[in-house]
Amino acid sequence: MTSIFVVVIGLMGLAVGSFLNVAVSRVPAGLSVVRPRSACPRCATPIAARDNIPVVSWLLLGRRCRACRVPIPARYPLMEVLTALLFVAEALHFGRSPTLPAALVFTSGLLALAACDAERFLLPRRLIYPTLGLTAACLLAAAAITGQWHRLGVTAACGVGGFAVFFALHWVRPAWLGFGDVRLAGLLGTGLGWLGPWYLVFALLAGSAAGLLVGIVLMAAGRATRHTRLPFGLFLAAGAIAAILVGAPVIHWYESLSDLYATGAPLTAVRR
Repeated sequence: MTSIFVVVIGLMGLAVGSFLNVAVSRVPAGLSVVRPRSACPRCATPIAARDNIPVVSWLLLGRRCRACRVPIPARYPLMEVLTALLFVAEALHFGRSPTLPAALVFTSGLLALAACDAERFLLPRRLIYPTLGLTAACLLAAAAITGQWHRLGVTAACGVGGFAVFFALHWVRPAWLGFGDVRLAGLLGTGLGWLGPWYLVFALLAGSAAGLLVGIVLMAAGRATRHTRLPFGLFLAAGAIAAILVGAPVIHWYESLSDLYATGAPLTAVRR
């Protein structure tokens, strides 16, 4: 894998991050992500091409609209930079693997959903379903290239399983989970199932632990109570991305530990 390849992926991440900003701003409002052209939400002045360069334009404009000088939220450059960084990290992780396109599409959708949930406590179907469809299409292409058709079966099972578990939780206690979280669990199962079922388990546990930790910290700081609502989809998305990038060593360690216990190996062997 060449440095040029990584740079190209990073630049593509900046461009995709810019598009994700449009999606986060428009999809929850039921607007098209294609038309009309991007414009200032306050003065409705169309954004010129020179003012639409990821990160750079935000800095050159002094973080304000050129026409009305209203501040441009920091979410815009942060989304662009974060998308680029994650694209580069996944390019380094997967290399020129047929799995990389699916990982990039999946991660892009998760970033948009996380931003929507953080800002509006909303996980729009118009983001979940396209991400699900595009990720599945990329995984189908990966199976055709590698001949690993059996992994599609695992992917489908994880998608259905994630949806079913969260649907049951929603049915038992609707106050615990919104139905957007149920749909998101199905997406997580599809996106992570190709790597293996334990990646989905890792994502759900990591996301739940992160949400619990943040809630405890906020309550300790007096900024939240037991009834304060938190964007659970944000934490699930973060757990899924963590599973992709750092889940393998943890999962391999757990599997080796399970194998040692299954064979009756002494604990000293585990310590070594």
